[in-house]
Amino acid sequence: MTGPAPEPGGRAQPPRRRGPGRPRQDEAAEGPGTQERIRLAARSEFAARGYDKTSVRGIAKAAGVDPALVHHYFGSKDDLFAAAVELTMEPALVVPAVVGEGPDGIGERLARYFLGIWENPATRAPLLAVIRSALTHEAAAKVLRTLVLRVLERVAADLDVPDPTFRAELAASHMVGIAVLRYVVQVEPLASADPEAIVALVAPTLQRYLTED
Repeated sequence: MTGPAPEPGGRAQPPRRRGPGRPRQDEAAEGPGTQERIRLAARSEFAARGYDKTSVRGIAKAAGVDPALVHHYFGSKDDLFAAAVELTMEPALVVPAVVGEGPDGIGERLARYFLGIWENPATRAPLLAVIRSALTHEAAAKVLRTLVLRVLERVAADLDVPDPTFRAELAASHMVGIAVLRYVVQVEPLASADPEAIVALVAPTLQRYLTED
């Protein structure tokens, strides 16, 4: 393998510097698996530290890549955050499952659905990233508002009750509070309680928020 071409007088030319954000050819050739590894590493770092305390360099280290490769695939830290916390909670899919059987038992179905998302490791990580970041980062706050209120407002609206948005926000505040104490702060005994025990106690309150006049 040949080295850098010598300059006149026998001195080797220094290697050409890469432009910002451009990975080495061997790094770029690692393919889509590298991009997914970066995204998963970012999700883990954001979930553990929140937006402000997570750096692109730290994400690159966790993924085992050069920081330039992170920028190459995802651009800015904001763009990487959006990709890391991407989570589908489409009202068109959620609302029929919660409301479909009518108002009776809707509090129980909603509580079980919400806890089910948090109990699933695949969906818990992005939610942790959002919750930990929402207080200090507007993009995370916007994601949280979209995820929670978009679903709950549709649920309340389909029940045809007065003040559906206000009721949805009350229900959201109750469930987000549980999520913070159980999964983020990990306060005992709530953190290790059986999910069904939580559902049994929370469901009547959600039922009252969403159905009583």
